[in-house]
Amino acid sequence: MTAESVPIAMSDPVTVLNEVYGYPSFRGSQADIIDAAVAGRDCLVLMPTGGGKSLCYQIPSLVRPGVGLVVSPLIALMKDQVAALKQLGIAAAYLNSTLDAAEQRLVLEQLHQGELKLLYVAPERLLKPGTLDRLSQLEIALIAIDEAHCVSQWGHDFRPDYLSLNQLAERFPGVPRMALTATADGPTREEMVQRLALHQPASFISPFDRPNIRYSVQPKSDGRRQLSRFLEGHRNESGIVYCLSRKSVDATARWLNTHGFNALPYHAGLSTSERNSNQERFLREDDLVIVATIAFGMGIDKPDVRFVAHLDLPRSIEAYYQETGRAGRDGEPADAWMIYGLQDVVRLRLMLEESDAGEAKKRVERAKLDALLGWCEVTDCRRRSLLAYFDDDYPGDCGNCDTCLSPPKQWDATVAAQKLLSCIYRTGQRFGAVHVIDVLRGSENTKVQQNGHHRLSTYGIGKELAAGQWRSVVRQLIVQGFIRVDPERYNALALTPDSRALLRGETQVTLRQDTVPESRAPSRRKTSTSARQQGPLWEALRDCRRRLAEQSGVPPYVVFHDATLSAMAEHRPVTAEELLEISGVGQKKLERYGEVFMDVIRQHVQASAPDPDRTV
Repeated sequence: MTAESVPIAMSDPVTVLNEVYGYPSFRGSQADIIDAAVAGRDCLVLMPTGGGKSLCYQIPSLVRPGVGLVVSPLIALMKDQVAALKQLGIAAAYLNSTLDAAEQRLVLEQLHQGELKLLYVAPERLLKPGTLDRLSQLEIALIAIDEAHCVSQWGHDFRPDYLSLNQLAERFPGVPRMALTATADGPTREEMVQRLALHQPASFISPFDRPNIRYSVQPKSDGRRQLSRFLEGHRNESGIVYCLSRKSVDATARWLNTHGFNALPYHAGLSTSERNSNQERFLREDDLVIVATIAFGMGIDKPDVRFVAHLDLPRSIEAYYQETGRAGRDGEPADAWMIYGLQDVVRLRLMLEESDAGEAKKRVERAKLDALLGWCEVTDCRRRSLLAYFDDDYPGDCGNCDTCLSPPKQWDATVAAQKLLSCIYRTGQRFGAVHVIDVLRGSENTKVQQNGHHRLSTYGIGKELAAGQWRSVVRQLIVQGFIRVDPERYNALALTPDSRALLRGETQVTLRQDTVPESRAPSRRKTSTSARQQGPLWEALRDCRRRLAEQSGVPPYVVFHDATLSAMAEHRPVTAEELLEISGVGQKKLERYGEVFMDVIRQHVQASAPDPDRTV
């Protein structure tokens, strides 16, 4: 054990929380989870991103004898968490593909000499016979399996290596194991318990709500203009913009830079060095926007991401929840903003049908996509609908989503829907939305004329609606199951069996009325932190943190979170006792950084004090 590491004798979880991490109390179900793990029980833990999952396995690993193993597929998370643990004086390391042979030997030496209390390891490395044999010779405090939803073959992020983690129960009998994730529906939870061979686990299902995140979904009209309007409320802040394709990522990043934003791309088509460089800059800079495919974000521990924007639909509600969960991990206000349109619906359905997945897998994926599309079109509280997908009840309306803040209007679209369905039928169910809408609106273009569709009874019967309104009708009727997209006929629109009753007038349909966004940029929401309004001291503390982070080679938030700096700026502690009262300041960070930050505060207090010799 190194001189700076936490003493093994510290056996009280509350003492560890207070003195090592600097937090006054546990949140939510953390204390119960930790007690169960310390007592030696297997645990199943579902907790939203930013809810404090890492404490649930770190503290039992510190309290119980031996070394805690953390199985994670996320290299970025390993690196960040080990760096943060070392800042707290906790002896931690990781084993993954980023270490060369010499570095791996050093970690293994520390492990066998009892110098580590936490070891992060990638599943593929852990499952090597040599690694398991080495670990079997040691005293293991706990095994935590992070991102445990990856074990589900029907989930949104399946990893084959996770299927073999059940052997940990046989190799380490009596060692408590903890499966943790932020996103899993009921069937996935059952699959996690079964495939990981958890023994009568204590189950802890925390509420999925992230109350600080504002959810907003808009119909896509002019994507870049809409994104620009949204980002005007987030200038000089960190955020992520997700796109479906690499080409769109590159083009969007270039466009943002030409419009005054500090933006970088991230996708699998970039070199490893460029991806790593862009990710490191995102972790260390306070105003950087990453434009990315879904390849970016898992394991990113940056707490001050103020927004996550989607320019295209993700694959499922699980994927959306996980991606938006990267915003506002510090509990401060954050935005989850998305636009989508008819082409997104068509493209995702086409990608699904053309995939190599088996029919059973496709059925699951179709259901997930349908659930996401249905959620996009809701007219009641969006948060309540989102949480209901995860079997989490939310009473009333949240007041912090687009449908609560600006309730959408609805209209009886039965007649319009009948016109559209009839036109699809009379054009032979072999044309896409653009052509069908041209026929409805009486276009005189060449394609309509060549196909003789100007002679159809449905020609020109839909002039009362603009093309954009008809696209909205098409999109919503696809979502409601009256129309399907036929990928084998170049994405032609076709009728479903449900459409018959609608055509016959036996059922009615009500649709959401898409609104045109205001032309002006939205006003920037104020944060809830009074320290942000205190200007000079807040900036001085951030500058101090940035310098110290650069000297230590870690991201700024590893030194202190924004919330901790905000509390310093508000309460202005100038003694060690006062500084220890600030949440996030423990003994080790007090020793390492306390005097430096207190000097900044003292200088500010002295500079702002009134001059007693000044004559009024």
